[in-house]
Amino acid sequence: MPTLSRSLTSLSKNREAVEEHRDTKALLSLLDAADRLPSATRLRARSYELLSLVPGSTVVDVGCGAGRAVAELAERGVRAVGVDPDPWMLSAARERWSAAEFREAGAEDLPFADRSVHGYRADKVLHILPEPGRALAEARRVLRPGGRIVLVGQDWDAFMIDSEDAALTRTIVHARADLLGAPRAARQYRNLLLDGGFDDVTVEVHTTVFPDPAMLSLLTRLADPACTSGAVSRDQADQWLAEQRRRAEAGRLLIAIPFFVAAASAPAQAQDLSDGSRHRPRTRQHCHPNGST
Repeated sequence: MPTLSRSLTSLSKNREAVEEHRDTKALLSLLDAADRLPSATRLRARSYELLSLVPGSTVVDVGCGAGRAVAELAERGVRAVGVDPDPWMLSAARERWSAAEFREAGAEDLPFADRSVHGYRADKVLHILPEPGRALAEARRVLRPGGRIVLVGQDWDAFMIDSEDAALTRTIVHARADLLGAPRAARQYRNLLLDGGFDDVTVEVHTTVFPDPAMLSLLTRLADPACTSGAVSRDQADQWLAEQRRRAEAGRLLIAIPFFVAAASAPAQAQDLSDGSRHRPRTRQHCHPNGST
């Protein structure tokens, strides 16, 4: 019986690994579709600009996923290192960008010495963390004095999806958001950076519209967890997804998501990293023609 028990445990673990791999592949396909959009390309370029890096600088891309940003940063003449806790994602990244550098690690425990990097970038990362402040404390640790940090991410409570049933849509969006560690982290970027002891904090908001049928998989990733959590029934989720598929087939799909882009600098003078809660940095706001601040 012990042998049977071990066999069943091994089989269960193998199945979990296969399911995790499938989920990662599905997520990768969704991210690829989103990354190819011109608006996503512009958003990445803006994040690189805000890093203010010069050739030869070292920048870490935290939660690098399949590594596109790491490769694009390297093309700009900097030493870019991608960090991600997901081995499947890192495998895809190394396959796609064989010349790039990747390391397996989480945002709260980066494989870098104190004050050793010039730039820190985290794109769509903080919302999955139960304590985003810990990640920013780690960012402060590894950044050199004056080093730049850029955060990019969507506010999961603020997804706008055209639908015949607005109430059901709100329920699905909010139920999915509530399953995340910090679904509203993006709107909190400014205060998180201030609390982390960073200087010169700026925040922009760029709204991206997704009319492409390829984004239907995103809607499935909203509705299915909302159903599993009990917020909506399976019939409600299926009817909502069916409506969205009809919209996609008729060229009427519309998803709009606000992306927050926050940037700041590590204090120019090296300080005791334990006093970040007492440090109150300078702040400023930018006004942009598109209405972002």
